[in-house]
Amino acid sequence: MNSENLFLVIDQSTSSTKAMLFTPDGRLIDQEWLLHRQIYPSAGWVEHDAEEIFNNTLNTASSLLQRHPEHWNNIVALSITNQRETFVIFDRETGRPLHNAIVWQCRRGDDICKQLISAGNDEAVHTLTGLKIDTYFPASKLRWLLDARADLRTKLKDGSALFGTIDTYLTYRLTDGKVYATDHTNASRTLFYDIEKLGWSEDLCKVFGLEFGLLPDVRESTAWYGDTDLNGSLDRRIPICGVMGDSQAALFAQRCFTPGGAKVTFGTGSSILLNIGHEKRLSAQGTVTALGWVLQGQPTYAFEGIINFTGATISWMRDQLQLIENPNETETLARSVSGSDGVYFIPAFVGLSAPYWRADVRAAILGMSPSTTRAHIVRAALESIGYIVTDVLKAMGEDAGIKLSTVHADGGAVRNAFLMQFVADLNQLKVRAAQTPELSALGAVFNGCLGMQVHNSFEDLEKLPFGFVKYTASMEAGRAEELFAGWRSAVQQVLYQPKQG
Repeated sequence: MNSENLFLVIDQSTSSTKAMLFTPDGRLIDQEWLLHRQIYPSAGWVEHDAEEIFNNTLNTASSLLQRHPEHWNNIVALSITNQRETFVIFDRETGRPLHNAIVWQCRRGDDICKQLISAGNDEAVHTLTGLKIDTYFPASKLRWLLDARADLRTKLKDGSALFGTIDTYLTYRLTDGKVYATDHTNASRTLFYDIEKLGWSEDLCKVFGLEFGLLPDVRESTAWYGDTDLNGSLDRRIPICGVMGDSQAALFAQRCFTPGGAKVTFGTGSSILLNIGHEKRLSAQGTVTALGWVLQGQPTYAFEGIINFTGATISWMRDQLQLIENPNETETLARSVSGSDGVYFIPAFVGLSAPYWRADVRAAILGMSPSTTRAHIVRAALESIGYIVTDVLKAMGEDAGIKLSTVHADGGAVRNAFLMQFVADLNQLKVRAAQTPELSALGAVFNGCLGMQVHNSFEDLEKLPFGFVKYTASMEAGRAEELFAGWRSAVQQVLYQPKQG
């Protein structure tokens, strides 16, 4: 391998599909992206058109490659990172989806989850998966879909239809149906995967009433996932290598290779991960246990806090309330007032996830008075992201017995200096905000590099350049505690408000 080698990567996220070209040292050469539709068939339901996603994958890659014909011969592999819990049922013969992809945000499995918890399954599921019985994860929504669609249940049972997270679906389509596989990070988000035995669990499938003719082969992220010419976009076939769920990929790209390494991804929602080492441990504070990665047969575990609405809160202010025209306005508006004037914004639009796990509560704005302005509400919404992130970081630190001194941040919101400083202040620590927003893609590339032996070790990756902006706490600890206590009080009001209807 020489210095001219490049990696093509597909980053398939909740809102868009990106194709990017990276050098092995992590430099982004260029990218192309396309949005896809957000489909809301009913209140609380969220779907994507999986065929649209596949076409966007081909189209973004093709457009990018057409702009850079000089690099075609230098591309050594395709890597993939993806929204993790979103799943597709697709035809084994054609690869085409048999139903819209059901998105991680979708709440249609709530009732099934409640029934399973009432029946006493929560502890057993938590022990095997590290996760909570929650409709955030695919199992309950898959059960709902199969109950609603008897034809899909029959096809899944006899193997004529296949189940997969987005990585599985894309690799199946890109390899013309030759490879039906996923990686450990994506498999571990389904609720029917045993994170200690590192395999699918029949017992877990029975809990959710699921029967499969086939389930994907589970491979390490650095493994080979077949080869592809991207439906003719390339004049040769290249290996697919470096497949990883987006949040774990960001942890990997941040080089959080040792216990105590923590990162926050600020996306539509947020995933906060803390490396806890090679031994599985279960959270007692409302976070979940995730597989960070599996490398050469050895798992690395992490505590994870899942937040449904972070960046989506800003989008809501723009799209639904028209308080802003552009997310960039939020920082200016937040700084235009000295504080939120006692206003707290609770972004429970689809319930509260970690560390509360209350799907039944809804969003609220508390503490408004006649003096409350647009700027106060926008500031409170921006601060809510910092508060709920802090909730999770505190829970993780207690679980792991670690006092965090540094948190690595990535995602689009790291460009908001107000938010980054607020997180540093609330937690009284350093925040290292990555200068590139494409950390998930970079993590997939780094796994591809290890798999293709472009790099051979964590030490090799740690030597690569990495740009970041550092934020250091400047708020007095007492003031930070006072503000956070106000947030906790506001959350309690929402958690215990009388149920309506």
